[in-house]
Amino acid sequence: MAIDHRDLVAKEVAIGMYDEPQPTPKKEVSVITAFPLLLIPWFVYNVLAVFAMFSGTDAGSAYQVMVQPLFSLPMPSPGTKWTVAISDIILLGALICLFFELLKSTKSDKVAIINHSLSMVLFIVCLVEFLLLRPFATSTFFLLTCMTLMDVLAGFIVTAISARKDIDFGA
Repeated sequence: MAIDHRDLVAKEVAIGMYDEPQPTPKKEVSVITAFPLLLIPWFVYNVLAVFAMFSGTDAGSAYQVMVQPLFSLPMPSPGTKWTVAISDIILLGALICLFFELLKSTKSDKVAIINHSLSMVLFIVCLVEFLLLRPFATSTFFLLTCMTLMDVLAGFIVTAISARKDIDFGA
């Protein structure tokens, strides 16, 4: 029994062999995904430190603004209160931003490379401020600087590992 050429073509059309490939949409570089989120707590700290530095009599007033209690909450243990300062809120915001930065670092595209580069610039700025400017020589800003370093390291390590896997499976 011979297979008719028309039947073969009909079967191939039915399974989609002659369908025209659909063009893949081009991804545009989004400023929002390239924006390092740790820039937000850094900016808040800088604004508070600069205002405190110029409004106070010495550079130590910036430290006082950061550690001044905003509110306190009673805890279940008798006589214990949890005191929350501005620096604590900045660190909480920075941890949340770091979480989302780590999620963003799992992508390996052009936007991720831009994000890693901007994160590196932010880390360098944080390090220079921490080492050279007195209002930034605090534990809060040190931890913020460490978070920017973790963001940079995680971004480059994840990108390198994913690129290595692409090369291993692509061969």
